[in-house]
Amino acid sequence: AAIMGERDCSVQKNHQKLIEESPSPGVTPGMRQRMSEGAKNLFGSLKYRGAGTIEFLVAGDEFFFMEVNARIQVEHPVSEFVTGTDLIREQVLVCCGEPMSIDPDKVALNGWSIEARINALSPGKVTRLDVPGGPGVRFDSFLVAGSSVSPHYDSMVGKLIVWDSDRPKALARLLRALGELKIEGVPVNIETQRKILSDATFRSGQFGTGLYARLEASL
Repeated sequence: AAIMGERDCSVQKNHQKLIEESPSPGVTPGMRQRMSEGAKNLFGSLKYRGAGTIEFLVAGDEFFFMEVNARIQVEHPVSEFVTGTDLIREQVLVCCGEPMSIDPDKVALNGWSIEARINALSPGKVTRLDVPGGPGVRFDSFLVAGSSVSPHYDSMVGKLIVWDSDRPKALARLLRALGELKIEGVPVNIETQRKILSDATFRSGQFGTGLYARLEASL
């Protein structure tokens, strides 16, 4: 098994992830090693094939198994950025019975990646879309000017993902990219994401799943 590090998904609204980052600011190298070994052992015992994610709850220096997501997750670009691995390509290779193109023993985390989910606050028709770009910036979305956002599906309309050499630089890059992302015609949560990323507790890296609830009144 090739272990792609961990992603922190503590910032959530109604159990839906808003921000995800890798590495996790709350995971020590020792904990990361133990998590990786546990994940490798579990997938091995299951004789699992394909991409999958194990979710853990973390309390202090302890972690507890929660569930296995047997699929490519929404946040996979975060792991792609910090490992330099095309996870979709590897998934297709494995599903076709081919060997992975990477050496599992040589996967290493490099730099820092953060993703902000862009959610529609109500349905409507997009009248303008300006997408940020440049090195270390990725925007995954189905939107174009003229797209309709339906109330019948998930509210996420895009994912803005950035990479940089460390967390402060990645945060600065994401804030800058959020400022450049323009979506009109449909209200979205860009300003909420900017406020979360600017919060002192979030920037300290010492936060848990209660962060959004604490900030909600001011958002």
